[in-house]
Amino acid sequence: MNPSRGWPFWLRFVLSALLGALAAFGLAPFGIWAATLVGLLLLAPLYLSTETRGRAAWLGWAFATGYFAHGLSWIIEPFFVDAERHAWMAPFALIFLAGGLALFWALAFWVARRPGGGAVKQAVFLAVALSLAEFARGYVLTGFPWAGLAQVWVDTPVAQLLSLFGPYGLGALTLLATLPLGAALAQRGGFALPLGLTVGTACLVLVYAATRPTVTETEHTVRLIQPNAPQHQKWDPDYAPLFFARQIEFTAAQPRPDLIVWPETSIPAWLGSAQPYLDAVTDAAQSVPVFLGIQRGDGPQIYNSMIYLDEQGQQQGLYDKHHLAPFGEYVPFGNLMARFGIHGMATTAGHGFSSGPGAALMDAGKLGKALPLICYEAVFTQDVLSAPARADFLLQITNDAWFGTRSGPYQHLAQAQMRAIEQGLPMMRSANTGVSAVIDPLGRITNALALGQAGFVDAQLPAPLAPTVYARIGDFPVFFLLAVLFALLWRNVRRERA
Repeated sequence: MNPSRGWPFWLRFVLSALLGALAAFGLAPFGIWAATLVGLLLLAPLYLSTETRGRAAWLGWAFATGYFAHGLSWIIEPFFVDAERHAWMAPFALIFLAGGLALFWALAFWVARRPGGGAVKQAVFLAVALSLAEFARGYVLTGFPWAGLAQVWVDTPVAQLLSLFGPYGLGALTLLATLPLGAALAQRGGFALPLGLTVGTACLVLVYAATRPTVTETEHTVRLIQPNAPQHQKWDPDYAPLFFARQIEFTAAQPRPDLIVWPETSIPAWLGSAQPYLDAVTDAAQSVPVFLGIQRGDGPQIYNSMIYLDEQGQQQGLYDKHHLAPFGEYVPFGNLMARFGIHGMATTAGHGFSSGPGAALMDAGKLGKALPLICYEAVFTQDVLSAPARADFLLQITNDAWFGTRSGPYQHLAQAQMRAIEQGLPMMRSANTGVSAVIDPLGRITNALALGQAGFVDAQLPAPLAPTVYARIGDFPVFFLLAVLFALLWRNVRRERA
């Protein structure tokens, strides 16, 4: 018998929120994946205790709000870079972001709950509905998949399943391995299906992780530059020359690598007037090609960009970021909002940055083709899947100084590791304040610079693996399977109620 059925609803609501906050300990920097499993296991009895669909939705919203409020607490950090202008927005940003994302979960709880049905079947239905809700969270209104359930498995063998099913498929397996088991424990019976799902998933992990290929290294050395420029000083005229000089020093250091990577917006001038800075980079690079981040203007439009300077210092590649951060790089209805003093935090222009044309490859000379990702774009598996061809390596430049020093940079790094596993490609990641890292095709960090450290790291570029199953098929097969399961379960529930 489910003991929570007799508890007052307010108590179940509060417990649900606390379980969500507990589950978020699975995310970086904690990485306590067992906390996520416990949170989901105990969520099932609370869900089954609800007397109406409305109450189920409220419990789902409470759990997800607790989860996102804890997991995304770093979101307040950018608002304190320019505290005078933006600090007042910080609590609203966290509350509205967590509560808004939780609406996807609330809808799934409302749709799946059918009081009176079989407990395990309802838990399976809920797991499928939540998996579809996570798809919606990652795609609708430009998407925000940060803190997806698959993220808790980074640095464990379970993460290797990303190369088969992607982040949404692994998230679905996590839900199917926990919610039905929690339901069976609550009703003290019907363990066959839940244990089959849980044990089956565990066996799949053990077998598949043991058969992953060996990663080798290329003969090419890449240097990742990390100037460690705090965001409140990054553009200050008294400090910007210091940070640029620091990057020049790191670039010129011996021995010479085969490629040098500077972080996002690392040149303290717009591209149209940056030639003196680019000449200094060329001189320091000593015939080594360089990728670097820079801002550029094109008429009334401005872009967050990456350029490639070849061995002679000539610009041979340009990429404009296309997946922009809302309220960071642009504000919806920006010109109207600007009248009220509301701007994107990364720009003071009314409508903010403009989007580039989309995913593209950049020639990296003898190292092959790079798929450029600027900051936030590495969060989106669809941005990697939309590449026009297969790259030889993934290249992320980012300015994680916006994310503070607690959880944000580590969660951003974890998602870069996920993209590497999904594609079977190495990831080169240069971050302004860290964590700069070389990530192999199995998602393992082979070399890194700690957060808040100025310096550089020279590392061998890992060789790519063969294209993974997920790289070939993408998200649609998992989405289609979940949609079919949802339709079958919905039909079954309606027949039972008829």
